[in-house]
Amino acid sequence: MSTFTFKLPDIGEGIAEAEIVAWHVKIGDRIGEDQPLADMMTDKATVEIESPVAGVVMALAGEVGDRVPIGGVLVELETGAVAADGPLVDAPIAASLAPEPPPEPAKPQKTAVPEGSRRVLASPAVRARARDLGIDLAQIKSDGEHVRHADIDAFLRYGGAQGYQVPHASHAWADETVNVIGLRRKIAENMAAAKRHIPHFTYVDELDVTKLEDARADLNANRGARPKLTVLPLLIVAICRALPRFPMLNARYDDEADVVTRSGRVHLGIATQTDTGLMVPVVRDAQDQNVWQLAAEIARLAEAARTGTATSAELGGSTLTLTSMGPLGGIATTPIINR
Repeated sequence: MSTFTFKLPDIGEGIAEAEIVAWHVKIGDRIGEDQPLADMMTDKATVEIESPVAGVVMALAGEVGDRVPIGGVLVELETGAVAADGPLVDAPIAASLAPEPPPEPAKPQKTAVPEGSRRVLASPAVRARARDLGIDLAQIKSDGEHVRHADIDAFLRYGGAQGYQVPHASHAWADETVNVIGLRRKIAENMAAAKRHIPHFTYVDELDVTKLEDARADLNANRGARPKLTVLPLLIVAICRALPRFPMLNARYDDEADVVTRSGRVHLGIATQTDTGLMVPVVRDAQDQNVWQLAAEIARLAEAARTGTATSAELGGSTLTLTSMGPLGGIATTPIINR
């Protein structure tokens, strides 16, 4: 038997560390070669890390949300011959991994009855009302043997003198702490950095696009096997035609070198909502594509983003970003510039 220390490999050019976003194993698991160990989040994409050997998981680098440096220990595995009963461990290790016996059930204890307490007779409806109001039925005086609703009403009218307050229903809910990890943490970091470093300016106007919508409907009616056109490909074509006249809109400012780089190509980022957060896949060389090519590429990138299969190259390098609220509608929006 021997211990194999698996270190986090280099999973991207220039990446110094990665964040644990999901574990596929736990301590004590017997795993095979090439079995998934964890999902690691780099600056742009999530990478599934597989085990190079078979063994039993003895130690993990940390919890979900922790960061592991490239070359740092990710998992420690006990390797060796498979035992007769299946687990890949020797007797001392097996003993340490064996589940603890369940605790014996606690014996019921008798509850002492306070001195001076009395048995209160009341209908289930009266008991439920008293319970909802937080009233001890033993505090209520009744004319007969049973406590009735009228007795509760009398207590509520005169109970204030005894310090009782009628509870009020609250529409608040409990505070909840949610750890921001993985893609959502990257989104939060990038948005905060963008607001700090990039001046944001908003201008809102209205355009009559009736003829554009008529043209889109005509194209869709005769599209054949091609993808259905949304308004996005048409907007991209319009943007690509306008940018040569306004090159500073397709530019990036380097605040350390004091240089503005005007891009001669349009690599257009498309803001895409996914279950794990907002992602911005990039349509490369949008200026060279027609509406049908753009529609197909948008659909492909959106699917890759939503299924977590988009590569780092597909999620970086945009020169301009387009955000469409789609079916949400609204009058205007001021999205944060993608860094």
